[in-house]
Amino acid sequence: MMKKINKICVALGFHFFLVIVAATKPIPSTLDGPFKPVTHRFDPSLRKGSDDLPMDHPRLKRNVTSFFPEQIALALSTDSSSMWVSWVTGEAQLGLNVTPHDPKTVASEVWYGKESGKYSMKQNGVSVVYSQLYPFEGLWNYTSGIIHHVKIDGVEPETKYYYRCGDSSLAAMSEELEFETFPLPAPNKYPRRIAVVGDLGLTSNTSTTIDHLIMNDPSMILMVGDITYANQYLTTGGTGASCYSCQFPDAPIRETFQPRWDGWGRFMEPLISRVPMMIIEGNHEIEPQAAGLTFQSYLARFSVPSKESGSNSNLYYSFDAGGVHFIMLGAYVDYNQTSAQYSWLQDDLEKVDRGVTPWLVAAWHAPWYNSYSSHYQEFECMRQEMEETLYTYRVDIVFSGHVHAYERMNRVFNYTLNPCGPVYITVGDGGNIEKVDVDHADDPGKCPSPGDNIPEFGGVCHLNFTSGPAKGKFCWNRQPEWSAHRESSFGHGILEMVNSTHALWTWHRNQDIYRENSHGDQIYIVRQPQSCSVASKDRRLSPSIPPVLDIAAARVSSFLYYIILPVVILVGLLSNH
Repeated sequence: MMKKINKICVALGFHFFLVIVAATKPIPSTLDGPFKPVTHRFDPSLRKGSDDLPMDHPRLKRNVTSFFPEQIALALSTDSSSMWVSWVTGEAQLGLNVTPHDPKTVASEVWYGKESGKYSMKQNGVSVVYSQLYPFEGLWNYTSGIIHHVKIDGVEPETKYYYRCGDSSLAAMSEELEFETFPLPAPNKYPRRIAVVGDLGLTSNTSTTIDHLIMNDPSMILMVGDITYANQYLTTGGTGASCYSCQFPDAPIRETFQPRWDGWGRFMEPLISRVPMMIIEGNHEIEPQAAGLTFQSYLARFSVPSKESGSNSNLYYSFDAGGVHFIMLGAYVDYNQTSAQYSWLQDDLEKVDRGVTPWLVAAWHAPWYNSYSSHYQEFECMRQEMEETLYTYRVDIVFSGHVHAYERMNRVFNYTLNPCGPVYITVGDGGNIEKVDVDHADDPGKCPSPGDNIPEFGGVCHLNFTSGPAKGKFCWNRQPEWSAHRESSFGHGILEMVNSTHALWTWHRNQDIYRENSHGDQIYIVRQPQSCSVASKDRRLSPSIPPVLDIAAARVSSFLYYIILPVVILVGLLSNH
């Protein structure tokens, strides 16, 4: 009897020790920085990549008939009073000769309401068809199904709605779906959880990323470009290439296999038909045609609030999600200070009221700060044109992709550590066919030459550093001081706004999918409006809920569950003997 009790006591004692050690290890914050650079190198037990899923895979193949909706997707408008619903009807065509559908043959309707099965409101929208044409011998052409976009207005904030989309006159309506609207812009109201992901594609790794992301139950998805990787194929399909130019050196143009777009829409539908996805283009969406057309798939398939936010292009726009103002910038459209995009950016930033939307988050595809060899200094021109403006208006966080790995920076401005600079985060590790990036520019023999990493749009502005430990050099000889944490793994991130000054950022690695409370990187990102104020429209908000209280509450909960509960169990065991 006593031996059994001793064993139980020893086990519980060891349990308490582990719990106490874990509980006393706080989550760091940016106030603790700048941090000493950390590198987690690629785990050799993992694969660097995986093949694309085939088009007959259950998650990619067409499972509807006639003109029933498929590829259903949600997107936010500029605020929570409206929502975009998009879908596709009819079959795409692929071959030497294709005839586009007439989009007028199918109506674009969304029926919606607050009660399941009762749809008191209806909105009509628009429909489009696009074609991807290649006038070269042997290349196949493509024309899409009918793509529908409906903006539903008048929805109430923080409310669940049920909806169906399609054409009621043809009895071709979707099954009932649901979504929940966001809070109105306010300093104490935020989306519950924002997933951030980039460079997805359609591989087995992509499946793991999305399955893991779904388990984390986001209320919104931020997709930072490079979506389907349809341009890793010839127009006739076949097998995709991890390196297009290596496998298809004689292609007359950068070909694409457009059915991959349809497969991607089906793959994502279970998630993005109930959770809005906000998207920005990457280089794999350029998809040039012989006629000089670009971005046709991206522009036709996705609804974004460009007009609502004053932009004249779907390649850049902005929106509010509760107390967060998001700016989505285009890295593959003119960004010079004389450009329409730059003018729009200045106007948009000037309108931001930090008393209403304290958080200012920007996203574009190609990172400005990047210590990997891949795409090193590729978008230096864009940084030189725009960085000072974003710094002046105190952008808090910047998300990018393009580099197929994870990297979080210390706060930085103009390559110099700066407590008021944004936190730049690269999440181009969604799992695509091009594999994970593993080489760092500061590794011996891995510094690119200035002639490498030429952008697919814009100029070349590669430079040697003019100050600091890398002065006079193109690459550092160690991890740069502005690079706080980098790791070569596939995954996704979750951003949780705690209040007007604190946000919790967590990066989840794919290999941790079945490990509870496991992550690759976690930090509180802290705004300092008092010391990093914006002269215009900044009310210098104080936190509405001191984050230390939030953390304390979590620790009390853990104490009750992990310590008091085992004590109760022990008392029960003793009483039975």
